Amino acid sequence: MAFVRVAVLLLLLAAAVQFALYAYTGQPRYKRMGLATLKWTIIAALGFFAVLIADRLID
Repeated sequence: MAFVRVAVLLLLLAAAVQFALYAYTGQPRYKRMGLATLKWTIIAALGFFAVLIADRLID
C-alpha cells in the first residue's frame, strides 16, 4: 500500500515538473505530457481507493 502512495506522489511530482517546463519553455508538448500524466495518475488513484473501499465493505 505504501508503494502505491509513493508511486502516485511521484507521478504527481512528474506532472508538476512537466507543467513547470511548459511554463518555462512555452512548448506545448510539455503541457500535453503533463495533462496525460495527471489524467492517468488520477485514474490510478481512483482505482486504488475503489479497491480500498471495496475491501472495507467486504470485511
